[in-house]
Amino acid sequence: MPRIDYAGVSCVLQDGETVLDGLLRHGVDVPHACKAGSCGSCLMRAVPPSVPPARAQEGLKAAWKARGYFLACVCRPDRDLAAAGVDADARVPATIAAVERLTESVLRVRLVTSTPFEYRAGQYVTVLRGDGLARSYSVASLPAAGALELHVRLLPGGRMSQWLATVEAGTTVQVQGPSGDCFYLAGREDQPLLLAGTGTGLAPLLGIARDALSQGHRGPLHLFHGAVSATGFYLQQELAEMAAAHANFHYTLTTLADDGPIDATVFSRHPSMTAWRAFVCGDPTIVQSLKKKLFLAGAALRDIHADAFLPSAR
Repeated sequence: MPRIDYAGVSCVLQDGETVLDGLLRHGVDVPHACKAGSCGSCLMRAVPPSVPPARAQEGLKAAWKARGYFLACVCRPDRDLAAAGVDADARVPATIAAVERLTESVLRVRLVTSTPFEYRAGQYVTVLRGDGLARSYSVASLPAAGALELHVRLLPGGRMSQWLATVEAGTTVQVQGPSGDCFYLAGREDQPLLLAGTGTGLAPLLGIARDALSQGHRGPLHLFHGAVSATGFYLQQELAEMAAAHANFHYTLTTLADDGPIDATVFSRHPSMTAWRAFVCGDPTIVQSLKKKLFLAGAALRDIHADAFLPSAR
């Protein structure tokens, strides 16, 4: 069985065990959240740089792959591996500039990084507290805004979200990333865009819409925001103002209670997705369902971009 060396601990993995699970079994406190290879919280670096199994590097930037970065929660090495934490090229200090309660269950958090931080609106970053607790959130802001805008769902007993609800402005955290490929790329400016999501899945969709409009996208942009009930909506005024300012931007609210699942509303308005580009974000079950139905409605796989919000494993 392969042996893992990390933070002064050496352990032998059990058959089929991931690097993260093996280290946790030996009492090593490794930052992690989703345990599904989606959030990036458990990012590590192979020392010396080597190439872990391909699954362990999915979704990482090419520069990170070359430096031996990998996701410990999905890494099942077939040989001994020495690992270390991330370097400054992947993690920067940031200050919590403001926390605004948008609804009873949603916060808007703005972070200012200590050094320039390159990202695309719609990607996600991992926020790490001083005690190592890590959570990942999508970015709703454009780089020109000067601060990272995150939308945080307040969870009962949520260790990070409840802390953010009471934290003082000026508190320092670390930001790791960015990760993810759910963002707007210029080109095909007349192509219709579908943006559909639930809950705080609005954050990346808002970022993508802002980015597309700022780059002069001419085709129609249809944003559908779904919630269980009307109390789950937020930033309605800002989105209505965007729709008033841009003739090609359309904003639709849909509730499970009154309209049924969000896909029912989407496909009642747009039954054919041929030649569309789609972005879907939020609840994993809804995201997977929408991806399948978009493909069956004519969207090309290369034009379907998704970001499923997986719950924390701890």
